[in-house]
Amino acid sequence: ISVEIADAVMSKPCGIPKTGVFGLIDLVGIDLMPKLSDSLLSTLPKDDAYRDLFIDHAFIHDMIDAGYTGRKGKGGFYRLDRTDGKKEKQALSIDASSFNEGQYAKADKPSLPSISAGKKGLKAVVTAEDEGGQYAWNVLKQTLAYAAALVGEIAESVYDIDEGMKLGYNWKQGPFAMIDALGPAWFAAQLKDEGIAVPDILEKVGDGTFYRIDGGKQQYFGTDGAYHDIVRPDGVLLLSDIKLTADPVLKNGSAKVWDIGDGVLCFEHTSKMNTFDEDIFNLLDKTVKTIETSDDYKALVIYNEASHFSAGANLGLAMFMINIAMWPQVEAFIARGQEVFTTLKFCDFPVVSAPSGMALGGGCEILLASDRVQAHAETYTGLVEVGVGLIPGWGGCKEMILRLQEREAEKFAADSAKAEGASTWFAPDKTPMGAVRGAFETIAMATVAKSAAEAKEIGYFRARDGITMNRDRLLFDAKAQALALVDGYPPPEKRTDIRLPGPSGKLALDMAVKDLQKSGNATPYDGVVSGHLASVLSGGENGDWTAPISEDDLIKLERSEFMKLLHNEGTYARIEHMLTKGKPLRN
Repeated sequence: ISVEIADAVMSKPCGIPKTGVFGLIDLVGIDLMPKLSDSLLSTLPKDDAYRDLFIDHAFIHDMIDAGYTGRKGKGGFYRLDRTDGKKEKQALSIDASSFNEGQYAKADKPSLPSISAGKKGLKAVVTAEDEGGQYAWNVLKQTLAYAAALVGEIAESVYDIDEGMKLGYNWKQGPFAMIDALGPAWFAAQLKDEGIAVPDILEKVGDGTFYRIDGGKQQYFGTDGAYHDIVRPDGVLLLSDIKLTADPVLKNGSAKVWDIGDGVLCFEHTSKMNTFDEDIFNLLDKTVKTIETSDDYKALVIYNEASHFSAGANLGLAMFMINIAMWPQVEAFIARGQEVFTTLKFCDFPVVSAPSGMALGGGCEILLASDRVQAHAETYTGLVEVGVGLIPGWGGCKEMILRLQEREAEKFAADSAKAEGASTWFAPDKTPMGAVRGAFETIAMATVAKSAAEAKEIGYFRARDGITMNRDRLLFDAKAQALALVDGYPPPEKRTDIRLPGPSGKLALDMAVKDLQKSGNATPYDGVVSGHLASVLSGGENGDWTAPISEDDLIKLERSEFMKLLHNEGTYARIEHMLTKGKPLRN
């Protein structure tokens, strides 16, 4: 079997990280593999099954001796070839008994029934009658049987082992949840048919499963033959647990709303990549009305347990609408997003967003519209619309200006206090260019914060926003934040005193972009997009720092410049390239 097929099937189809087996070894370092094996062999009991599975491959030692130790060396099972200035991902053929550098060839993207079978479940993968399915079964039967044989020895319960594999190795399911997906009785029968010893715990569970729901509680099968409640640690609140015993308060095809107790509702995206569509906006609007008109609810948390919080707008839908010239509908969709995010910001109850993974584009803008953000530490946040030839269209431009002006004002107040009340020579509301320049650089460069802490530094999050280290505690912390804001909650007032520099400010920003273009750090179309962004951030043609404008004025300007870009062929090319290639077009 090729390394490409092995990694394609033993990754997402089996609920294992997308690197696959060989890709993971490249990442960790091939030179560490013999050391890890030696450590295990010197520590494990003489009758441990690992000894029967272990093979000391000369091929691996040949690779290490030649300097092919993975990503940190010349390459590994994969390498990036840069011949003639072109990059090509290559995979290693492992058919030969010994390694040589001539065994690399362009990496294929396999297409097999076993790979696509992952959508139907794990059993469909391992029973697929192709080389991928056979490989997955041969690996998993030994892995799962080995894990089952160790219950009570390396951990007290199947639940502990599953949690260890999920938290430590980022598996979607632990080995016993995987056995449940196959069917414990079926799995045991297959092992018997192949002459593999069936572990005691697998014999005990018989026709049952390792996990079940009983009396509204999730339970696991113990070594004593009885089921035991899964008890979450204090401070852990999971939406997946709530779903086991409750129905959503509201739902449609793209989102659901859950009662998480104490008068708090939780809004959950369920669309692909949690992108925003009309259904999302409609249910958000309905959720706000439900809380405002009900005595049972008093706060909202926006949260989900997918890998990523939200990738923003649905680009595929946008491309479809552009292709058939549905311009009024596109503008109505942008206006609807602005309307709903504005409603969230100014509703009469607290809204707390709890992101993890990626929160990009519209996914970032909904955070900017929230009273508080309680973010997982590993949250990637950014307004990245320029990558597809657009600017933030759901209030992102406006909110970045306001946040940076607010931060400047706080710094000014702190500096004045240190000077015992003495005023410095400027006041932030009279010198708007600092915040405008900061917002421009952040948005024009599609700056992505690589952590929640960095998001605070950039200005996506405020100093008062929270950070949660353990993702299992994120919903609990966000709910606590929301409840803490309820008593005496003052809805924010719409700003009508926003001072922006006007055409002179836009000219300064345009000149900065031209300098970047001259140095080769910005493309011609970057200049076009940045020009429209500068128009918004400077307040438009009629902008004047002596004549304050309102938030409503600013989002109208944002929508106008957004639509101008959407009609541009350069933006169309960027959207199409992102959808087909998965990366930005540098036109």
